[in-house]
Amino acid sequence: MEDIEIYDVIKIFHIIAVMSWMAGLLYLPRIFVYHCQVQAGSEADKIFQVMEKKLLRYIMLPSMVFVFISGLYLAGEIGFEPVWLQVKITLVLILAGYHGFLSKCRKNFANGANKNSQKFYRIINELPIVLAIFIVSLVVLKPF
Repeated sequence: MEDIEIYDVIKIFHIIAVMSWMAGLLYLPRIFVYHCQVQAGSEADKIFQVMEKKLLRYIMLPSMVFVFISGLYLAGEIGFEPVWLQVKITLVLILAGYHGFLSKCRKNFANGANKNSQKFYRIINELPIVLAIFIVSLVVLKPF
C-alpha cells in the first residue's frame, strides 16, 4: 500500500457517505407508505415518527453533509470545469432538495397533517434511484 493519497481516502469515505444517504433517501418514503396506513396519534404513529426522525437526524443528515464536504474537496482537486461534473453537482443538489422535501413530509406526519397517499410515496420513491443512475453514469463515463 504505497503512496496512499488523501484524495483516495476521502473518495472512499465519500462513496460510503453516498451509500448511507441513498439508503435513507430510498427507505424513508417506504416508511411513509406504511405510516399512511395508521391512525394519527396512535401508538404505531408515534413509533413511525421516532423511526423517521432518527433516520433523518442520525443517518441521512450527517451522510448528506459529509457527501457535500467530501464532494466539494474531491471536485476542487480535479477542478469544477468539466461539464459532466457540473451536471453531476446539479443532480446532487436536486437530491438535496428531495431530502428537504422528505423532511417536510416527516414534519407533516408529526403534526398530523400528512395529505399524501401511499401511492404518492411509492411513486416519489423512484426519484433517488433514477438520479443515482445518471450521477453514477456521469462519474464513470465522463461523457462531456
